[in-house]
Amino acid sequence: MARAKRPVFVPLTRFPYVREIMVEFEWFSGFAISQVQKSIGALHHTASQQGITPILEISSKSRQSLGVSLSAFNLYLRIENGRKISVECAFQGSKVFENGGPYTDLYFVQSREAKTDPRIKNSGSIVAFNYLGDDFPTKPVTAFYDWLYITALWQNPELSSKLLDFKGFSDIAFNPKKSLNCQARSAALFVALYKTQIIESVVKDKHLYLAYIEDAQKLPTSQLSMF
Repeated sequence: MARAKRPVFVPLTRFPYVREIMVEFEWFSGFAISQVQKSIGALHHTASQQGITPILEISSKSRQSLGVSLSAFNLYLRIENGRKISVECAFQGSKVFENGGPYTDLYFVQSREAKTDPRIKNSGSIVAFNYLGDDFPTKPVTAFYDWLYITALWQNPELSSKLLDFKGFSDIAFNPKKSLNCQARSAALFVALYKTQIIESVVKDKHLYLAYIEDAQKLPTSQLSMF
């Protein structure tokens, strides 16, 4: 029987706002959505035995339509002139590299096209982010992605209000050994900031947002995963 480990992200009502809990569970191999959903079910079942329930899977493979809608490919930000761009396109199109960028034309393509654009892989290391002309730092490492995602949630209250019913969030495709940013973590952060009644302030003021979260970098790693 194959086993795997994936994180479940739990919102906290105080700094550092999100707890990452690694859960080992039975893994169902194969790319069919039925197999992926079996793995999601096994992850959630094991997590529930640790007292984390209910959990929302946030990905295109989620069993719940809410989780599919909240995928970064499907969740949209409103920008000027009433236009909308996906969180994924906003993130990819705002990257500034050693040898190019930001490639803002990616704001207005399909999400998967933005993620797989060859310039993203061939332009060197990321040195900054620039979103609609506004500079954003690269550290804390997940800060920019999280900010885009929580801003999109704030702009879509009909979706974000439903997050408050969940105790944890997962993304079956996210492997922390290979990636940094995770939509499930961003969702947990939104819930945490909402419940501490600072979400509106941090969405409107990126400097205030950074002030709330960047102190996490000063704590030992062992403390970051504790209540």
